[in-house]
Amino acid sequence: MAELTDEDDALLEELGVEIEATATGGRTAREERIIAGFEEIQRFVDEHEHAPQHGENRDIFERLYAVRLERLRGVSECRTLLAPLDRQGLLESGKQAPISEADNLDDEALLKALGVNGSSEGVTELRHVRSTAEKRAAEEIAKREKCEDFEEFKPLFAQVKKDLDTGIRQTRPFQTMAEIQKGQWFIVGGQIAYVAEVGDEFVTEYDRRDSRLRVIYDNGTESDVLLRSLQRALHRDNAGRRITDVDQGPLFSGEIEEGDESSGTIYVLRSKSDNPVVAANRDIVHKIGVTGGSVERRIVNAKLDPTFLLADVEIVATYKLSNINRTKLENLIHRVFDQVRLTIDIKDRFGNQVLPREWYLVPLFVIDETVSRIKDGTITDYQYDPGTASLKRGIE
Repeated sequence: MAELTDEDDALLEELGVEIEATATGGRTAREERIIAGFEEIQRFVDEHEHAPQHGENRDIFERLYAVRLERLRGVSECRTLLAPLDRQGLLESGKQAPISEADNLDDEALLKALGVNGSSEGVTELRHVRSTAEKRAAEEIAKREKCEDFEEFKPLFAQVKKDLDTGIRQTRPFQTMAEIQKGQWFIVGGQIAYVAEVGDEFVTEYDRRDSRLRVIYDNGTESDVLLRSLQRALHRDNAGRRITDVDQGPLFSGEIEEGDESSGTIYVLRSKSDNPVVAANRDIVHKIGVTGGSVERRIVNAKLDPTFLLADVEIVATYKLSNINRTKLENLIHRVFDQVRLTIDIKDRFGNQVLPREWYLVPLFVIDETVSRIKDGTITDYQYDPGTASLKRGIE
């Protein structure tokens, strides 16, 4: 009986089949590797409707699979193991195209003959040749159920999308397992994913640390997935990303000291417009903006500017800031009050429809608290609740 040689083992490893030290599912590690390699060939046949062929006019992947299939056919141990799985009759020696001298080369030599640098683009880096562990990870990520309490998470997803749109949050390439923690956000498989729960850590049969996660997706589904499975899925997904925490940025440098110039001012305005909506809510309709210059100069022609509702305004509050990133600050304020943004149509002096922004239905005392929380860095933990007219902590 022919046995697998070291060369065969090396071939399986080079073709992306993960080497495991212990038996799994009643099979030895060697048998698992053989089956995984054969399944790759079966998927090729399903897709192309023919067995992989030798020949210089064939695709590099097809030629590699043809080499592998010939090796499997030639080892009785492999044929015995794979026979129950051979739904396509691949183990029966069929009529093959003549094997060229190049096709007699081992895989590394074959890649070099085809002009592929094995050190940087070797078989182990071919994207669709996946190890058993990677396939298990993909299957775990794909197994999702309806999230019955998705309504609790829905506002969080809406806020994260707004944060991405305004630049408060950023996406970054996924790097390490340490980035996967409770409350973290990712993009995997084209969907935003939220790590809602992290279970107790345990040690796998391969002496690796792992945890069970509850992951919620923006399409209203969830999965009970291993941390390492999510890690593998993010690494294998070319578009996979982690979403950063809210980036408040260097808004403040501290108290203004002697000789330090104020570099920004938050201003709060109240409109004198006779528009029915504004008149009925005058005490809580406020424009909140940020300027690097004089607020008084900013509003001098308010009654001619649709931004100011084509009416005079009064300054009700200002907050001077030192060394501020005005764009980030403005985005942060707008995020907090976005759900109470005033929607009102104004026509300019040419009769064109204008939709003014930065006007909100919010009491002045809440704006005061918001500025205080921006200064101490806690504002990212809060959302404005219109029902109680107060800032409340977001969902934990």
